Amino acid sequence: MLEARALSYVIDGHTLLTGIDLAVRPGRITVLIGPNGAGKSTLLRLLSGELRPTRGAVLLDARALPALSAAELARRRAVVPQSSALSFPFTAYEVVMLGVSVPGFDTAGEKAHAAGLNALDAVGLRPLANRLYVHLSGGERQRVHFARALSQLSASVSRPGETRCFLLDEPTASLDLAHQAIVLAALRAQARAGVAVLAVLHDLNLAACIADELVLLERGRVGATGTPADVLNDETLSAAYGCRIQTNRAPPDGQPFVLPPAAFERPIPEISGT
Repeated sequence: MLEARALSYVIDGHTLLTGIDLAVRPGRITVLIGPNGAGKSTLLRLLSGELRPTRGAVLLDARALPALSAAELARRRAVVPQSSALSFPFTAYEVVMLGVSVPGFDTAGEKAHAAGLNALDAVGLRPLANRLYVHLSGGERQRVHFARALSQLSASVSRPGETRCFLLDEPTASLDLAHQAIVLAALRAQARAGVAVLAVLHDLNLAACIADELVLLERGRVGATGTPADVLNDETLSAAYGCRIQTNRAPPDGQPFVLPPAAFERPIPEISGT
């Protein structure tokens, strides 16, 4: 289990997070929601080990994160940031293979090669494997980085009793409805395989569809936790977002609205990249 205990983070005299207690459990999807500036991305960076807390601790299976070597962290957790800059003339496949290019991974073997191709398949990008990354659209680039993290988890060798973690910051932000469904289906597959999944999402409909547990952050603190039914209510959301929010209401005057394809138990058709 990945845990935050009494976690606080202060930078340049500004307190971004205060007293955060959080548990990301294997086999479950935990989703962070909240308004802009609530501290969601900062919390994810602390949980990944990219940042160190001012107070409190991040633990992975009861071990403090700084006690784990870089190689062990790479073997046990994969991260998809909100945005990634890459200007090298790598193909999509080569970027995905960066996920297994860490100490202790078999980067030359068939397992690594298969992990890369399977990850591209999982996000519908196998046809674009040899296309240069810089020639891809924003949504395609985001899926490439998602596939890179998938290949990292697939190629790593897990040990009995170890928690593996998948941490993602807005993984669907640049994606259309069909590709949102593909990415979220892959997240559900990771959870079914026993991975502890944590995702930051702004889209509350997507969060409600995919989350086993929601964590609502507001002003750097945990405002509410629980199932989507527990957290997504008028009073809680209106207080957190500072505006009047009504859940489960049809728009006025019969105005149509569109929800993402979220019935992930059905097979998702393969979508070729264009």
